[in-house]
Amino acid sequence: MADIAALTKLIEPEAQALGLSLVRVAMFGGKSDPTLQVMAERPDTRQLDLSDCEALSRRISERLDEADPIEEAYRLEVSSPGIDRPLTRPQDFADWAGFDARVKLARTIEGRKQFDGKLIGRDGADVRFHVSKLGEIAVPLEAIASAKLILTDALIKATAPLSTEGADRISTEG
Repeated sequence: MADIAALTKLIEPEAQALGLSLVRVAMFGGKSDPTLQVMAERPDTRQLDLSDCEALSRRISERLDEADPIEEAYRLEVSSPGIDRPLTRPQDFADWAGFDARVKLARTIEGRKQFDGKLIGRDGADVRFHVSKLGEIAVPLEAIASAKLILTDALIKATAPLSTEGADRISTEG
């Protein structure tokens, strides 16, 4: 399997050169369908449009062709993190405070390996959540195996596109 840390070191400068922030680099699909997934966003809007995806995909493809860090054939997938985005960077837990999140843990905390709760924010090396029936809990960042936002009306409202111009028209060009 590919070395994700090494891939991230190759990919991150390409994203930054386009003014993008790298959200996640991951490898999925195992031997049958290996896929290199790259998620990025514009720091000012937290969104990524199709032209951003295309530009980043081209830059990454060229860089990976040069370095050849992945032995087997693979598919490259470049996308935005989406509305129910993964929380992968320490800052994400502060930036998305007030929204609901699902957290899977690397070890048991409060008798659980997973919980849903309202993200309160970061407190040093801990992430604070309000979990129904448990109240407020602190989870060390290093104990979080994965985390993502949960789709709610509040999240939809907060992440609405900056411009909806043209969203009500059908394009017949082509």
